[in-house]
Amino acid sequence: MSKAICPGSFDPITLGHVDIIERAAKTFDEVVVAVAINETKQPLFDREARVRMIREACAHLKNVSADSFCGLMVDYAEAQGARVIVKGLRAVSDFESELQMALMNRNLNANVETLFVMTSAEHSFLSSRIVKEIAGFGGDVSKLVPPNVVPVLLKKLGRGKGGCPADANE
Repeated sequence: MSKAICPGSFDPITLGHVDIIERAAKTFDEVVVAVAINETKQPLFDREARVRMIREACAHLKNVSADSFCGLMVDYAEAQGARVIVKGLRAVSDFESELQMALMNRNLNANVETLFVMTSAEHSFLSSRIVKEIAGFGGDVSKLVPPNVVPVLLKKLGRGKGGCPADANE
């Protein structure tokens, strides 16, 4: 049985993430979407909220589950019985940092391989950071994130149309 891990911060999950997860789900018998807990980052959503959003967004994929981990990705992969880490790439700029991470992971554990999957063209500009910025200013993110994420994101940011506090332009 082949098992892969799709790690990331998923703060929040986007349609670009879902695209990569769906493609991994066609390739592997089991896919674990793993929310990486990074103590140096301050995510908008807590771990439980991110895992919940992933589960809801991927409910149509019967061989996909969601989890979270803290520590080394290769240690988590090995503990899960996975031999492959699937990483999505949007642009050449992603490749440089992801290649460095893949080489380090290989150095740490040669039994775990990293598989790079190019995002679909329609999602190549998409990132969680951009989604949060657009939503923070009251922009429409319904074409950028799964439907279950929109209300959660807007509620968390407390923004409606316009997105700025009343006195921001004074």
